[in-house]
Amino acid sequence: MTAKVFIDGEISDPERAVVPVFDRGFLYGDSVYEVMRTSGGRPVDSDAHLGRLQRSAEAIALRLPPRAAIVAAIEETMAAAGNAESYVRVVVTRGSGPMGLDTALAGEPRLVVIVRPLELPAAAVYERGLKLFIVAYEHGLRRAVAPSIKTGNYLTNVMALHEARRQGADDALMCNAAGQVVEGSSCNLFVVRERRVVTPARDIGLLAGITRQRVMELARGSGIEVDEGALTPEEVLQADELFITSSIRGVVPVASVNDTPPRLPVVGPTTQQIMQLYDDYLAEQARASRA
Repeated sequence: MTAKVFIDGEISDPERAVVPVFDRGFLYGDSVYEVMRTSGGRPVDSDAHLGRLQRSAEAIALRLPPRAAIVAAIEETMAAAGNAESYVRVVVTRGSGPMGLDTALAGEPRLVVIVRPLELPAAAVYERGLKLFIVAYEHGLRRAVAPSIKTGNYLTNVMALHEARRQGADDALMCNAAGQVVEGSSCNLFVVRERRVVTPARDIGLLAGITRQRVMELARGSGIEVDEGALTPEEVLQADELFITSSIRGVVPVASVNDTPPRLPVVGPTTQQIMQLYDDYLAEQARASRA
């Protein structure tokens, strides 16, 4: 199992991969990106991820390479890495140019693809659950770049996770200016009360995850009631069950928030059902890739 990096048409080992210091992604976080995992050797929900990459780029007036070129770069890098299952990260920066914030100074967009062996959390994590902590960092300021855009500017998330780890937690939960719980540092939150599932709504300032959307569709297709809305910290702390979703980790139960456990066992009945639905979906994707 190996890691490989594609930069503007060249594939190399990570230690030989080089981006110029005048690249705007390095200097200013002037970039967009997506992260996918594979199942059966093929990226899961790649159309949805690349669609969001396109929307993010359009939102910041960044010109992407043609989608076919991005797909080809992903496939070439995965083939060079030769992993059974992979973590795939696609980054497009605004390119290099003279220093300065003006986007007119940028050259050609730079395409980077990082592929490495897929590393999932230990099985015990899916049994004991995650410890979350509600941090002080405010998320999704209305006058800032919209949080629905997946850019290279992730310092708020970095520091939120840093604070949560200092508190002995596995991950952070962030709130918006209204005090509503929005999302984790790199995951979406779901709350279960009386078998009804609620997740923070898009319009309160979150990055609507691809796995979040997939899980909502799978759950509704199985007759589980799923709503989007606003959640206060108190409502989160009073949940029957809690779980998070992310493209790499999938569906993971939550053992506690601010050291307060949910009312039901960590892997409650609804969480268990949704975990199984998503596992079945990944297995279906693997079978389709081998067909």
